[in-house]
Amino acid sequence: VQLQASGEAWCRLGGSLRLSCAASGSTVSIMGWYRQAPGKQRELVADITRGSSTNYADSVKGRFTISRDNTKNTIYLQMNSLKPEDTAVYYCNALRVLDRGAYWGQGTQVTVSS
Repeated sequence: VQLQASGEAWCRLGGSLRLSCAASGSTVSIMGWYRQAPGKQRELVADITRGSSTNYADSVKGRFTISRDNTKNTIYLQMNSLKPEDTAVYYCNALRVLDRGAYWGQGTQVTVSS
């Protein structure tokens, strides 16, 4: 599975950004976004099934929306009301249907300035 995520993004406090991630090479089931801030562990931000059932971290509920286009094997993360604490490297993740193996994208730096 190859995951191609959108590039580095930046905005000011309260702004909005949209990330995308396209999967290719094999059929995937759950796809999601994780993030890792400096000095912190990687954490789940949101994930989505092929049937569009979603799951969010408490810290982003009501501000972030994950969506999916199965015809393009692509997920999107709409991030609104961004805060400096959302600054992190965001990683796209996908589970391959064949063996439930987990695959990761290259990481996208998101920076929110105050």
